[in-house]
Amino acid sequence: MILVLVQFQIILLVLLLPVKALAQAAAAANCTSTCGNVTIPFPFGIGNGCSLDGRLTVDCNHSKPYLPSINNLELLDISVDSGSMRINYPVYNGCDRTVDTMFGLNLLTKSTTPFIFSPNRNNFVGIGNCGNFSLLSNDDSTIVECSTTCNENFCQKEVVSPLKGFFPTMSTSRECPCSALVERQWLEDNLKNPQDVKHFTHVPVMLDWSLFTLMFDNFEKTKSKAYQSSSTCERSACSCISSDYPTVQCKCLPGFQGNPYLLQGCLDYDECAGNATICGPEKYCENFIGGYNCYSSPREVERLKLDMIVIGLSASFGSLFLVIGAWLLYTMIKRRNQIMLKEKHFKQNGGLLLQQQLTTFDGSVDTSKLFNSKELEKATDHFNIDRILGQGGQGTVYKGMLADGRIVAVKKSKVVDKAKLQEFINEVVILSQINHRNVVKLLGCCLETEVPLLVYEFIQNGTLFHYLQEQNEDLPFTWDMRLRIAIEIAGALSYLHSAASIPIYHRDIKTSNILLDDKYRAKVADFGTSRSIPVDDTHLTTKVQGTFGYFDPEYFQSNQFTDKSDVYSFGVVLVELLTGQKPIFSTATEEGRSLASYFINSMEENKVCDILDAQVKMGKEEEIMVMANLAIRCLNLQGKQRPSMREVAMELEGIRAPEKINNVHPSAGNLAYWDQELFEAWDGSTSTGSTFNSTNTPSTDTQPLLT
Repeated sequence: MILVLVQFQIILLVLLLPVKALAQAAAAANCTSTCGNVTIPFPFGIGNGCSLDGRLTVDCNHSKPYLPSINNLELLDISVDSGSMRINYPVYNGCDRTVDTMFGLNLLTKSTTPFIFSPNRNNFVGIGNCGNFSLLSNDDSTIVECSTTCNENFCQKEVVSPLKGFFPTMSTSRECPCSALVERQWLEDNLKNPQDVKHFTHVPVMLDWSLFTLMFDNFEKTKSKAYQSSSTCERSACSCISSDYPTVQCKCLPGFQGNPYLLQGCLDYDECAGNATICGPEKYCENFIGGYNCYSSPREVERLKLDMIVIGLSASFGSLFLVIGAWLLYTMIKRRNQIMLKEKHFKQNGGLLLQQQLTTFDGSVDTSKLFNSKELEKATDHFNIDRILGQGGQGTVYKGMLADGRIVAVKKSKVVDKAKLQEFINEVVILSQINHRNVVKLLGCCLETEVPLLVYEFIQNGTLFHYLQEQNEDLPFTWDMRLRIAIEIAGALSYLHSAASIPIYHRDIKTSNILLDDKYRAKVADFGTSRSIPVDDTHLTTKVQGTFGYFDPEYFQSNQFTDKSDVYSFGVVLVELLTGQKPIFSTATEEGRSLASYFINSMEENKVCDILDAQVKMGKEEEIMVMANLAIRCLNLQGKQRPSMREVAMELEGIRAPEKINNVHPSAGNLAYWDQELFEAWDGSTSTGSTFNSTNTPSTDTQPLLT
């Protein structure tokens, strides 16, 4: 029984929500709530759609309410508070014979009928001569029995158990035998002698009604609705009120009155109104929602209200100050953590190394501006993917606009490990020492982010490589433009090699590292692999690095990078300007051939005109041949035989001045100084790349870091 009740109460909590939701819908239906002088409260209702359930529907005929669910018995009144109702019930075998004999009412004929005969509210009355025996029973057992005596012609017994049905029977009596189930209170209030029941055809009987059977009959249907409704009446409660025969009854909570089966049906009432003694003598009563308080005087009420206001304001301000204090503390801790994180990033990104190297150069660490992370995030729209200008082996470049309106290129390096940290610091240090119109200007850097950031001037027309390979018909890449660009590149490299405070070897000269500004002037970029060289040194010994096609074969064999290694790479750039071909390209008979070797073969066979770009052929022949022979000299396999970048720059400048053309290098017009065996070896190795082993293979990356 206890387990059943627990299960019942759990299910009840689930089902209360749809009951309330249905009640709200019915209350809004503008249904009639009275029949004659009888009030019909919800969950009952007059007519279809006005009740919680069809078994609670009432018919109103001739101003009298009837319940079709229990044999159309007349309904005398309904009580929501007690969960009971009074019906007009026939007397069994009435003595005045005005009605036919009525059989007992069996509420079990419909297992879900939400009514029972009220326990402890009804009496069973038997009337007859001496020895008449009356019996009230159901299908299983006798419920109540009584017999008349010779002194009294009636008997009555209390019905203490809840009944779902009964069958009255009597022994034969010579004079007017009858029996009836009668409301006990009605018997006491209206009849002096219970045997007077025999003069009535119908007497009042009390029934209890509940939602228990309704809910369990519609459990699956109402359970799904329970999860669809979020409305509840906070001023009412429903509970199981009987452990023997569980029934569900809803009541308004103390301090409220009304119909608990309606949403917001329980309303506060003023307990103080009309009840001067509720708080006792010389006490003051004040009502509040759901109850009342007693005070010694109205002044005490005002004082308490003032105290409550003071307490409320104090609590509010205290909470406000607490929230503000917590927020300030959180902000301070967050700011401190951000500062510590920035310091950590600064050290991890080589900030101390950068300071040391910059100080070594000129004794100052304020050579380039240090940007803060917020400034660069705002400039690049938080490094929006739409702002990407280009990507390369060392990082991604974003277009940005600083607060002062300057357009910049922000290079976001890849996650820096210890092996690449030196390269990044090198680029910052080297570019901070360079001040040349044909070298990309470094505006500053940011080391307080997770990955380092470099800020360059924005070069808007992309790379020389891109311009050569995708020429614009509206702006043809003429011979004069190519010659001017070659002179500008040579001038920048000559400056790096000989005019800078400390000689700088670029180590990755290629057309994708040459940018073109708005006037298509050349700008040498990407110094990530560059190295500065002490004045007394002639070379730099490092592991092999570079880009396939521009690679100095002598550097590959010796691991010693010299200024002549940059000269070789520049020679390849000159050949690209002359032919418009990629440094590694395919011919009709050969794939992956070196442009350098192909150009040298063409020069040797006097077929160079066959491979020149159409725009180049429109230039002056003598100027073209001077550049072609200069390229051949730059591509010499022996570094000592190559001209210096200063000589290269001077000879290119001489092309512009006709009187200087005859003053070029004496071997510029022939290839007699070439070592044929070395040439053949170089041609075979660079055309296929077969001589590059797995440890020394140079990079094939031709994507720029700044585009």
